[in-house]
Amino acid sequence: MECPPKKWNFVGNQDVHEAASKTLRGVVTKLMGSVNPDDPRTILPLAHGDPAVFPVFRTSLDAENAIVDALRTGEYNCYSPGDGVEEARRALAKYLNRDLTNKLTGDDIFFAVGCNQAIEIILTVLQRPGANILLPRPGFPHYEARAVFSQYEARHFDLLPEKDWEIDLEGIEALADENTVALVIINPNNPCGNVYTYEHLKKVAETARRLGVMVISDEVYDHCIYGCSPFVPMGKFSSIVPVLTLGALSKGWYVPGWRLGWMAMNDPYGVFKRTGVVDSIRSCQYITPDAVTFLQAALPGILNNTKEEFFKDKLQLLRENLDFALDKIRDMPALTCVKKPESCTYLLLKMNLSMLEDIEDDHDFCLKLAKEEAVIVLPGDALGLKNWLRISLGVDRSVLEDGLERLKAYYDRHAAARRH
Repeated sequence: MECPPKKWNFVGNQDVHEAASKTLRGVVTKLMGSVNPDDPRTILPLAHGDPAVFPVFRTSLDAENAIVDALRTGEYNCYSPGDGVEEARRALAKYLNRDLTNKLTGDDIFFAVGCNQAIEIILTVLQRPGANILLPRPGFPHYEARAVFSQYEARHFDLLPEKDWEIDLEGIEALADENTVALVIINPNNPCGNVYTYEHLKKVAETARRLGVMVISDEVYDHCIYGCSPFVPMGKFSSIVPVLTLGALSKGWYVPGWRLGWMAMNDPYGVFKRTGVVDSIRSCQYITPDAVTFLQAALPGILNNTKEEFFKDKLQLLRENLDFALDKIRDMPALTCVKKPESCTYLLLKMNLSMLEDIEDDHDFCLKLAKEEAVIVLPGDALGLKNWLRISLGVDRSVLEDGLERLKAYYDRHAAARRH
């Protein structure tokens, strides 16, 4: 056997570990590791948002039929065209144009393997030495993880709970400088569940224009609104500032495993083309995996044939789960819903640690809850909001009932009043 070299010329990239620790999967995996292996009860997943694992949230039959029809043609077992399936790009542009003044064309659409890959592509395209990006706090952790991995400086602006989770626009102006490349907003908002008004989004656009930065608008939850506030796409303000809209089938159709996302260029004055962003996205797609060809081919049928009743039925399930959860949370005074959510599939709760004993912070709360009750909820720190909790509403009612019952038993054991 030959002797090995004195020193191997490769090592693992530690940035990957740091980035992974900031993802939802990384946090949930850690919590799952705290569950008592001798606990005979089923682990209840109230942290990660995947309604699709529950039969009650099965996707539309029309969407499934569109997939089957595309497969059975035998025409879409090939590689995807570099820019994506043309009919799908045109169909998506037409679908998004329903709410837009400055209309999109198929040339403004780029597909990705889910919205997460769309995030990775645009952050790869915009990266340059010393670049920073403005991210909401709380927010979706994948932006933070990808920023770390791509060596951005992530600068966080606050969402204001006392103002219905509006964006702190003055804070944005204080954070930005000549190295700021983009402002990220999430609307409808995960994890807060608010829906931004037309007036507020216009102010966001005007702020971004003054700073000379693009807006990345994450709108994957645009079909998940069960409150009274109407959804307003950020693309309505593309005449003020160029907007890159991110979307996906995953949330509205309850199919995160299909991994079909997109980027839409809302840019009537051609800023993205002049600055090379469009060409860079196209080049980046040449070195990344393509969205599955038959899924792209099925997209026109999915968008055009899914009945409104499908969305209404699913939103009613979420609305009922929300009302049930809020009723149960009232019996746990240390946990407070600051604003009743109107969208998405989560309930965000503020913690009052002074009313609990033997609990250091939100991570400690969640780790001990996993160990004592086999219930997994997400600590707010994973979202950038220390000492808050996020509970998933996109679950079967029986799971939610059991989970909140176990949470109440755990809460009662740790309530500070028990000492008196």
